[in-house]
Amino acid sequence: MNSKIAITSFASVSPLGNDSVAVWEAYQSEQSLIKPHQIGTSTVFSSSISEENKQKVTALRLSESKYKFLDDSVLFAILASRQAFSLSGWDADSVFGINIGSSRGATQLFEKHHAEFLSTGKAQTLASPTTTLGNISSWVAQDLQNNGPEISHSITCSTALHALLNGIAWLRSGMADKFLVGGSEAPLTPFTIAQMQALKIYSSAESADPYPSKTFDFTKTKNTMVLGEAAAVICLESGENEKALAYVDGFGYATENLKHSISISAEATCFQKSMKMALGTIDREEIDVIITHSPGTIQGDLSEMKAIEIVFGNNLPLLTNNKWKIGHTFGASGMLSVEMALLMLQHNQFIQVPFLKLQPQTRPLKKIMVNAVGFGGNAVSIVLCKNV
Repeated sequence: MNSKIAITSFASVSPLGNDSVAVWEAYQSEQSLIKPHQIGTSTVFSSSISEENKQKVTALRLSESKYKFLDDSVLFAILASRQAFSLSGWDADSVFGINIGSSRGATQLFEKHHAEFLSTGKAQTLASPTTTLGNISSWVAQDLQNNGPEISHSITCSTALHALLNGIAWLRSGMADKFLVGGSEAPLTPFTIAQMQALKIYSSAESADPYPSKTFDFTKTKNTMVLGEAAAVICLESGENEKALAYVDGFGYATENLKHSISISAEATCFQKSMKMALGTIDREEIDVIITHSPGTIQGDLSEMKAIEIVFGNNLPLLTNNKWKIGHTFGASGMLSVEMALLMLQHNQFIQVPFLKLQPQTRPLKKIMVNAVGFGGNAVSIVLCKNV
């Protein structure tokens, strides 16, 4: 059995734009897309999907009655999946699996229905089917009229990369030869923001600060995590493929031995293990870039850096991330990092963190590692290689 896993298309609904050209152009700008927004009774920093994508979401919601009562996280996933499906070349007869996860699921609808229950003592008829965790993948399957397996899950902020792991497992087992995988998140809600503020990890930067989320900046003296909303998916196929944009060259996973529910060790043992597993027999010097998880918290950023230094020693790859630009999109974040990696490989151009600019690109980009970890210490590392 051919163990190669090809990525044949990708798509997202995010603050960056509504197609790969717009997303790449957004990455050329050093401007952050994080801005103050009114969420509930508070004004906080966040990053919402682009205006073009907002229009698409509204149009989808109004297109048929069955979409009217769905959560934004589901609508984001449907739009991204439609685009990736179209770009992949799959047709109506294609049988493929779907695994799209979410850290929090139908957050907006759940909070809405719960508030109504507290007020009236009654739940609406559609409260249950529209807030279940399986809501995302099953609606994408309905929309694409797919007959393959459909899976939803939540593994906090590494959810999308765990979906990728699941897709790889299905393809390598021979139980499927095509899989659509990703993550979707719409967390810009009062209760979700309040939870992050209660953990004292949310950014309280001044409104004039051009970079409210200082990801991977080790000079910061306070946590600067900011939330964003998005969905991102990729299409996977087993074996060599003439349409391949890149191949999965390695993957790794590990779980931290927690001391409390949101802890991570000083040297991120889970990342050390996941990166080493993903590297396998790959020479460390072959990794050109690492797209870090780096949520913008002091401890999270620093522990990941220490793990990278332990694994790679003095020959560090180029380091970057995108949360300074679009915030932390929880369950979708890992796949947005994969999208960033695919675009850098496609254009052979390294995207810097503008307020760091630590390293220049000195060679062609051929292999990029993507990291993700979430509450629970569930780390995943993926190595993507250019299709040459």
